[in-house]
Amino acid sequence: MLQTRSTSITQHIDQLRGQINEALSSFVQFDQDCPERLREAIRYSLLGSGKRLRPALVLMAAEACGGDATAAMPAACAVEMVHAYSLVHDDLPAMDDDDLRRGRPTCHKQFDEATAILAGDALLALAFQTLAENVRPPDVAAECCATLARAAGASALVGGQADDLAGTQGATAGLPSSADGTSDLLDSLQHIHARKTGAMFIASLRLGGLAAGANAEQLEALEAFGRALGLAFQITDDLLDVRGDEAALGKRVQKDSGRGKLTFPGLLGIEESRRRAEQLIDEAIQAVNIFGPAASNLEALARFVLERNR
Repeated sequence: MLQTRSTSITQHIDQLRGQINEALSSFVQFDQDCPERLREAIRYSLLGSGKRLRPALVLMAAEACGGDATAAMPAACAVEMVHAYSLVHDDLPAMDDDDLRRGRPTCHKQFDEATAILAGDALLALAFQTLAENVRPPDVAAECCATLARAAGASALVGGQADDLAGTQGATAGLPSSADGTSDLLDSLQHIHARKTGAMFIASLRLGGLAAGANAEQLEALEAFGRALGLAFQITDDLLDVRGDEAALGKRVQKDSGRGKLTFPGLLGIEESRRRAEQLIDEAIQAVNIFGPAASNLEALARFVLERNR
């Protein structure tokens, strides 16, 4: 087990974060052929003070399936590399145009736009190199590469970002809607985030399961947990943008409404959004009941997502 039952989930996450950060640092020790400025931008983007939620999900999923967290660590790092790449690119002026990330200037602000694009490209490639070279046996490495590629591709993460960029109030105003004027927009919003956020959550959990040799039933349970948790995470993220503290979040707040972006609070209101997030967390916890006590960290993490303030 990775922890004693008396250890709080925040302490456990902090412990995992330290292990993950150490492993991430070991994977970005480039040779002299990597230009110095590019190396700095990659390390700046990957090794900043992130929550490390996705790699933690990899390790906790492996734990729930009775596996070894050490064997799952390369997969955990690969997930974080893809996540970091996506943030670097999403922050660019042509995308979400953010100048603050994790309490620091975004990559393109700290360096420049071209360097940020190249740093993101390098992180994406490094993720698959990390899986291919460090996950064993080879057939599991291949399945891990396929899992992460699907989650990061045009039908998931990238496609979700494309729709998110188009999903302003003005861009969606012409969509057909039901009598209450919200149902079709809600379906569209949920579909965007099922791909943009949920797909990476599911991939993280599946990677942990694969590294642990999980069976089909266990993988299905982990994926159900990830679907519910990913949507709940996005709802809480939208709520934090409305009423969160910028210093605690490490990024600008109320930026989504300023852009006319479609969000859960904007569509449903704060209280209904909160209720839906709570319902999703209940669904997530129920999905991993098959693991018994081995899923205690996953259950605690789900509750932590609901209560987070950053």
